Amino acid sequence: MSAVHEALEAPLDREQLARRWQAMCADPSFADVPGKIELTEWGEILVMSPVGKTHALLATHLSRLLVDVLGGRTMVEVGVATDIGVRAPDVAWCSDAFLAAHPEEAPLSGAPELCIEIASPSDALPKLREKAAAYVNAGATEAWLVLPQSKQVEIYGRDGRRAATSFAVDPADLFK
Repeated sequence: MSAVHEALEAPLDREQLARRWQAMCADPSFADVPGKIELTEWGEILVMSPVGKTHALLATHLSRLLVDVLGGRTMVEVGVATDIGVRAPDVAWCSDAFLAAHPEEAPLSGAPELCIEIASPSDALPKLREKAAAYVNAGATEAWLVLPQSKQVEIYGRDGRRAATSFAVDPADLFK
């Protein structure tokens, strides 16, 4: 970012993170960064490498499946202000009511109803689980971790890990 920031003594709150995210998005030096960018709760920039074909195809399939079954809308890599920073789920599903309640452009002040991370080979599962918990704490009904290599889906809600989803979607359909 072009602005110089003092060293922080405490994590940023969601409003401070939103301002830092908006400034970063407006900064032309970030216009050509390949991959996804997130912020930690300290405002540090995390740059993720671009995804591969399998990951991209799965995200597209998942988006279509969710809209076909649930209606509503999907968003890809939208910034969400959480307790661990501004994070961007690979796919987020939301109802029309959620969209009406969240007119902000980015980052969203609350997590969409369903936030999904698709694991890449370089991802650490504990970090993905931390993100899932952060999405739920930010208002998501559920967060899913899609593990393409093992063809499994971990589902998290307010009560922790769940055996099944509360949404009318069969996670097994993700891998068809």
